[in-house]
Amino acid sequence: MSLKRASAGPTVVLVGRPNVGKSTLFNRITNSRRSIVTSIAGTTRDVISLPAEWQGTTFTLVDTGGMFGASEDPLHELVVIAGRRALETADVVVFVVDGREGLVPADQEIAAGLRSVAVPVLMAVNKTDDKRARGRSAEFYQLGFEPVVELAAEHGEGVGDLLDEIIQRFPARRGLGESPDRPEQTAVAIVGRPNVGKSSLLNRLLREERSIVSDTPGTTRDTVDAVLKWHHRIFRIVDTAGIRRAGRVARSGQLESLSVILARRAIEQADVAVLIVDSSEGAADQDATIAGEAEKAGCGIIIAANKWDLMKGRGPDFSKEFDDQLRQQMKFLDYAPILHISASTGERTPKLLETIDKVAEARVKRISTGELNRFIQAVTAVHPPASPGKREVRIMYATQKGVAPPTFVLFTNIATEFHFSYQRFLVNRLRESFGFIGTPIRLQVRKRER
Repeated sequence: MSLKRASAGPTVVLVGRPNVGKSTLFNRITNSRRSIVTSIAGTTRDVISLPAEWQGTTFTLVDTGGMFGASEDPLHELVVIAGRRALETADVVVFVVDGREGLVPADQEIAAGLRSVAVPVLMAVNKTDDKRARGRSAEFYQLGFEPVVELAAEHGEGVGDLLDEIIQRFPARRGLGESPDRPEQTAVAIVGRPNVGKSSLLNRLLREERSIVSDTPGTTRDTVDAVLKWHHRIFRIVDTAGIRRAGRVARSGQLESLSVILARRAIEQADVAVLIVDSSEGAADQDATIAGEAEKAGCGIIIAANKWDLMKGRGPDFSKEFDDQLRQQMKFLDYAPILHISASTGERTPKLLETIDKVAEARVKRISTGELNRFIQAVTAVHPPASPGKREVRIMYATQKGVAPPTFVLFTNIATEFHFSYQRFLVNRLRESFGFIGTPIRLQVRKRER
């Protein structure tokens, strides 16, 4: 990790109960030995600050010492006063906890005190390199601070991830109005069976003949990518080779097999996959297979029915009937928007770019822990999870564990899984309430440890 002394900037304050590793983390980030590290609780009395730098951003890091927790130190009251004064100057607070010991009452007391702080509070779960810490980080989600970053300050593991989260929450960064999880570029994979118009669509979007277009299936062998700037957004669009059924690919030889491997790799690396369906032929089983790979990879999905210019004159109900049939064939993609486009005429291709942007944004959307738990409380009051035995299953609390795709952890009193239908019910309600258009949603159910 490349850290160096730097000039002052925003202020980051470390807080936590004694002996959780604040001073070790302070020394690691500032690349110093300024804070004394011992196993004796309350070793650090003074509020220590040093400049630090990460990825070109400078800031001041403050170690508040033992301001929280009981102490027999005669100077403890002065330590608390100094610590509170440091908190008043903070732009970001890092709440350090011990992953080896798990959540303890003292952590809950500190959390209660930090909820009145008017700046972002991040959780750093330290000592996760110890096997005793495995799986215990989930306990800290119930405190309501996010994100929760696992690290081992003594060895430097995960410290870079914490610093990435810190600098994204500085006032200047927050003022940009962008999600800290949104990448500078949106990776878009154009996927589908051979000869459905993938290369024509790329050329239409770029307004140049970047991909070779032919009626011969399999014309595109390499993944062709290009950068498109649209309304202050940057899309890296990849035109993939057509993916045929495995048996046909095997009979076609090594070259097509390699092309399909590259296409699947493009799906795995994409933020959004645009599945091109030939509207003149309708969807095939292979379209559902390709879409299933995109859903499994966790990327956002848009279904684009191409060659729609050939469908005009089919009657007023044709559009609805086509979409209903498509939904029937791909029931697992009921959340994916369907667009009727024409790569040859350009019909609704601007709408496609607009939808790509919305899906990419939804894929990294975060819901605050408080808002999420209010939602869960309201939904389960009307439709609680089924109870397999005498004890009632209750969702104690929930938190969003991550994004890309949005992933939620639900802690219950006894259950470690829900019936598929109830998971689907919760996912659908999440989409309706928070607008997760076009993105898969993952749910994890865990029994809350006492």
